[in-house]
Amino acid sequence: MVGYAFMGAAHSQAWRTVNRVFDLPARARMALICGRDSAKVADAADTLGWDAYTTDWRDLINRDDIDVVDICTPGDSHAEIALAALAAGKHVLCEKPLANTVEEARAMTAAADVARAAGVRSMCGFNYRRVPAVTMMRQLVADGRLGVIRHVRATYLQDWIVDPQFPLVWRLQKDRAGSGALGDIGAHIIDLTQFVTGQRISGVSAVTETFVKERPLPAESSGLAATVDGGTAPTGPVTVDDAAVFVARLDGGALATYEASRFATGRKNGLRVEINGSLGSVVFDLERLNELEFYDATRPAAEQGFSRILVTEGEHPYMSAWWPPGHIIGYEHSFTHEMRDFIEAVATGADPTPSFADALQVQLVLTRWPGRRNSVPPGPRWSRR
Repeated sequence: MVGYAFMGAAHSQAWRTVNRVFDLPARARMALICGRDSAKVADAADTLGWDAYTTDWRDLINRDDIDVVDICTPGDSHAEIALAALAAGKHVLCEKPLANTVEEARAMTAAADVARAAGVRSMCGFNYRRVPAVTMMRQLVADGRLGVIRHVRATYLQDWIVDPQFPLVWRLQKDRAGSGALGDIGAHIIDLTQFVTGQRISGVSAVTETFVKERPLPAESSGLAATVDGGTAPTGPVTVDDAAVFVARLDGGALATYEASRFATGRKNGLRVEINGSLGSVVFDLERLNELEFYDATRPAAEQGFSRILVTEGEHPYMSAWWPPGHIIGYEHSFTHEMRDFIEAVATGADPTPSFADALQVQLVLTRWPGRRNSVPPGPRWSRR
């Protein structure tokens, strides 16, 4: 694995756990973790459960005993690492968004297609697909329980950069992150709504805003310092969006609205999706991730109303591996389910999803936002399997 911060810790927990929970045709050994800072990555290896560490990601590519490379770095390094890993015959799991540009994402997808012909698999890590309630939401749509889908509403709201004194971390720099709230959290709701509905976004019209345009530089970046209004505090420009709002048309005829913001004061990780159809509606809220709200318009009028489905039964997606009914699971389990599906696909020679092609389609949506109407090229169509 390359990277050991937030996503590296989440992925590591999943790799440690997956074979202890699921009966799989292959077992993962956490061989080598990579990070630029020798002392920090050594500590991460010990804390997160990796056998060894390195400061050069090329060591992962060159070792014959490594089969999978898991990329958890900022977006500016995804393409280089993934292309090298695929060329070396390594299976690749890459965090979202797939890349910082459409050009990089296209190159990664093309390389994945070539590698696939040689039995090498790749997947992009949109973990919210693996929340059991979200997967059940998809099943309700696929089974026709909502009828014809007419409306999609999706929001992903955070507030961790509301304070203008919050430092200029890499997520606020376009050359490192690619975009701001749009790619960081907007990518999740784009993928999630397309996954649930089976419809692809075919056109968008959007606005974005950067509310705080200058921020203090982190201490280690003081060499890049600038001054503002004659002050002495070192600052630098924020080069990504703080918030994005857009409307979209889906290729099945549904209308959709999306909002992604890291300036929604009081919202820590508020992801919510609502789907309205001709026969019913369904709602998922990440802050209640074991539940769905379901409205069945086919029931008698006297019985209609949103009902709560507690997604903890053994027959619910992924739940047979966990606890008795009513015993809830959490955020980290979505990554364990991600590794479960990835290992099973690699071991059986199946194609894991979301593929790099799926992630490229999300990248195309992200790129076609800037304040005007845009069409989005179609991606692979959804299957009712």
